[in-house]
Order: sequence, then structure tokens, then C-alpha cells
Amino acid sequence: MRIEAHAELIATRHDVWELLAEPRHLADWWPDYSTIRPDRRGLAEGARWEVVRGSTPGLLRRPRSEGMVVITKAEPEMRLAWRDLQQGFEAEIRLEPAPEGHTRAMLVVEAPAWRIVAEGLRLTPRQALARLHALCQTAASL
Repeated sequence: MRIEAHAELIATRHDVWELLAEPRHLADWWPDYSTIRPDRRGLAEGARWEVVRGSTPGLLRRPRSEGMVVITKAEPEMRLAWRDLQQGFEAEIRLEPAPEGHTRAMLVVEAPAWRIVAEGLRLTPRQALARLHALCQTAASL
């Protein structure tokens, strides 16, 4: 099953990428992660990051449980993709230029339908983009 969300971010594609390129910032905008511990490769294809989940339980996950994500794509200023090994989903965010120096973002989550339901992922793309939008808005106002 594929779920996608779209948003216009009030920041340049370069600035949005700078936020995405810092592994520890994933926990700032991805709703289900509270802590990220990247490996020594940082943001690179094949990198493995330990994640600590948030306090919301899922059918197959305990609150504050630990897991692993693997970076599958890292194309500067264009896209970032990863696979969450424990939750069994793939996520990808794509960036495109938009008018007035803004950035169009599309976030896609793909997983078997039962995983989407069991892990509570149905709203995650929309929530993640809303959080990313808020981070970009805050940075723009500084």
C-alpha cells in the first residue's frame, strides 16, 4: 500500500536539504522517532541508523523501543529514502523547486496494508510534512 502527502515548504531546496542531511534531525520531523543514532557514514546510501521510537505504541511495537533504519537513497537536494527494518515500511521524501524560492515536498510511505494499519502509519506522511513545514517556517522567521 502506498500513502503520500504533499506540502510547500517555506525554504529553499538547499535549506530543506541541510535539515534533512543531518541524521539527528529526522527525529525532529518524523513523528514515530524520538532519537536517531547514525552510524559513522552519516547520510549515505547503505548507512544504518539506530532509532528510538516515540511513546505511542503500535500493534507490533512497544513505546520507546529501539530499531534500525537503512538509508536507501540520498541524492542531495532531491531525495532521501530509508527502510525501517522493524516496522516494515519504506519512506521517501522528494524535493522540487517551487515559486518564490520555496520547496515542494512529496513524502511517500510504502508497506503492506496490514503493516500500515498495525503500525499506525496512515497519517504519518501528512504529520511528518506538517512538522517539517513548521521547522522550515520557524527557521524562515529567524
